[in-house]
Amino acid sequence: MLSIPKYEFWFAAGSQHLYGEEALNQVAEDSKKIVASLNENGNLPYKIVFKEVLTTADEITKFMKEANYDDNVAGVITWMHTFSPAKNWIRGSQLLQKPLLHFATQYLNYIPYETMDFDYMNLNQSAHGDREYGYINARLNMHNKVVYGHWQDPEVVKQIADWEDVAVAYDESFKTKICRFGDTMRNVAVTEGDKVQAQIQLGWTVDYYPVGDLIDEMDKVKESEIDDEYADLKSRYIMVQGDMDAKAYEDTVRYQLRQYIALKRFLERDGYTAFTSNFEDLHGMKQLEGLSAQLMMRDGYGFAGEGDWKTAGLLRIFKIMTHNKRTAFMEDYTLDLRKGHEAILGSHMLEVDPSIASEKPRVEVHPLDIGGKDDPARLVFSGGEGDAVDVTLADFRDNFKIVTYPVIGHKAEETPHLPVAKQMWTPKPGLKEGATKWIHAGGGHHTVMSFAATEEQVRDLATMYGVNLCDIE
Repeated sequence: MLSIPKYEFWFAAGSQHLYGEEALNQVAEDSKKIVASLNENGNLPYKIVFKEVLTTADEITKFMKEANYDDNVAGVITWMHTFSPAKNWIRGSQLLQKPLLHFATQYLNYIPYETMDFDYMNLNQSAHGDREYGYINARLNMHNKVVYGHWQDPEVVKQIADWEDVAVAYDESFKTKICRFGDTMRNVAVTEGDKVQAQIQLGWTVDYYPVGDLIDEMDKVKESEIDDEYADLKSRYIMVQGDMDAKAYEDTVRYQLRQYIALKRFLERDGYTAFTSNFEDLHGMKQLEGLSAQLMMRDGYGFAGEGDWKTAGLLRIFKIMTHNKRTAFMEDYTLDLRKGHEAILGSHMLEVDPSIASEKPRVEVHPLDIGGKDDPARLVFSGGEGDAVDVTLADFRDNFKIVTYPVIGHKAEETPHLPVAKQMWTPKPGLKEGATKWIHAGGGHHTVMSFAATEEQVRDLATMYGVNLCDIE
């Protein structure tokens, strides 16, 4: 997996001086206990650091500025333990450039009727402090997350953990560089998009390189390097020679490994974390990327075919969000329209990520019947079962749009004459309703399918990006 920095999240409590120093000291102590509990018992992917109790506009503004300029900070978590006048938050919140989570919680999860007095009431004012703070965030259009509930509730903690993953993916989005080998497929509409707007809004840098630059890199790969990768391939997957001559099989697989080594070296050199290929632009290439692209996705890189840089970038973001677990580039391929069997069979010629495999993938060589090149090696497997999300990113010029629906993954039946990696699924709203709404929304045929991401995380990502969301339920 491509490495991700050890991010942290800053936690601050909101209050004011009207309650006195004793109350403020208690706010700080309660905050520290909550943060310690979340870090020790919450299975959070990233550490939370308690910073301070904020009581004035100057303190809040200074805190937000420091969070912006600390590269280790992926986001800010705020808690209104007492009543914090929201006009104090205006300037600091306007300056914040990182994801914000408003944690609407309370130190106790019950009301202490028998002992409650005015000191308790002064201290525990989250119930209306959250409304005051929420109003100003809504008026400022902060695109923030609100997690509501007690800090020891496992479901609440899970919401925070999931949001952390999205916030880190958002931060990494502004470091994402996508390498296009060749242009987009000719005459295709859905793969087009405004690369400048993508860099402004999503943070993605999208660059073009001729496929000849990759071939030059392939020529530099040593046979000993391919030997090492071939041995690793044999240790991970089932090598299926079939009816092929042994040398021809090995030579074909080794060509894909040469591509893989060259791709990784090319992308690493200039910090690219996603890439695209195009079967209409293979001049000088013996095989379309198949196994090589699958291995790159296995390692955490984003990818999409036909020059579709939007899906390549989206896949990279989801791989960060899911820690590279069960998340793949996908394409709607063909349909089962029989009553009671409604489903979509997805694949993409060669390039489907083995992270979703339900079985040990097989390395096979077969004709492709497109692109006019030699038969490529690829990993062949059937995908998994269970709840998943299917997501695409479209460009409508006035804004980007994320189109998504929840799906149920099925293991596909065997396809002896279609030796590809494949995944079957049914939209939870139903195939007819879900697909109809997807088509009306302008959702494309290239998607990211993830068994690890949640519907809420998709919504959170759209909120952070400020893109339109079509959430089909």
